[in-house]
Amino acid sequence: MKTLRIKRSLGFTLVELLVAMAITSIIVTVLVYVTSMSLDTWNRSRSEIRASRQAKTMLRVMARDLESFVSRNGNDFEWLSAIQKIPESGPGKNSSSNAIDLIFFSAATDRYDGKIGTDDDLGGDVSTVGYTLSYQNTITGAADDKYSTFAFYRELMNPNDTFTDVLGESSITAAFGDINTSSTNFICENIYQFTIAFYVEVQDVTENGTQTKQVVIPIKTGTGGAKTFQVLGNGLETDLSESSLPAGIDLAEIKAGRVIAAEVSVTVLSDFGVQQLRQRSGLSGTALSDFLAKNSYQYSKLIRMPSP
Repeated sequence: MKTLRIKRSLGFTLVELLVAMAITSIIVTVLVYVTSMSLDTWNRSRSEIRASRQAKTMLRVMARDLESFVSRNGNDFEWLSAIQKIPESGPGKNSSSNAIDLIFFSAATDRYDGKIGTDDDLGGDVSTVGYTLSYQNTITGAADDKYSTFAFYRELMNPNDTFTDVLGESSITAAFGDINTSSTNFICENIYQFTIAFYVEVQDVTENGTQTKQVVIPIKTGTGGAKTFQVLGNGLETDLSESSLPAGIDLAEIKAGRVIAAEVSVTVLSDFGVQQLRQRSGLSGTALSDFLAKNSYQYSKLIRMPSP
């Protein structure tokens, strides 16, 4: 008698398929998470590297000029002017919340287009240098289009024009005029905030004699900051309130002091941060602080300045 044999179908059961799908889902989820974390880390690193390059470019150029700062005593001339900029408002205006216009005399090494010692060198060695921060398109100069950014500019006036138009004037700002923000003066972009603090050495007269002290005068918005700072041939001038000065130091001692250094501080936005600010102009207070904490990087440099 023959035995009837039934062949079993080769394949997966429903339970096995469900288990396989669950394992596959877990693996895909882990891979997506790891990839997302890697991309986020890569983007943050790329933004930080780019911001660092922008800051280094700016600080290197400023350090070179401030280290060659030129001033003379015994006159009524103005040798350096730092003025806090007032943020502009209105359509297309997205000004920095903290920036200054800085103009001073310097023995700039790139005077006469760097052709020192050639026939283009007319013999002078004192140039006027102006720095400013402006929200605009770096190519067209417009401030109301989708390509505007926070651009940093440096205008250099050659020694022959400096001697004719600026040197020996009571107001370097009036003689120099508005700082030119053309593409030829462009240094770097994404510089959202630009401030400077001057280190002033003063002679403090006390009951125990005369002591040499250093006083820091920051040019910035907010409490404890000054709106103006000037180096004149007959002393220093600032609108910093005496309540912001260290105990025992008054403005008369500041006027008789001398500048020995400057600390330049910058806040650099990521490209994503600039795009967000274009869409969210008008941020202020806590909202702005939170935004900058997530989308910006801070850098500073202490620069020694020669004294007359």
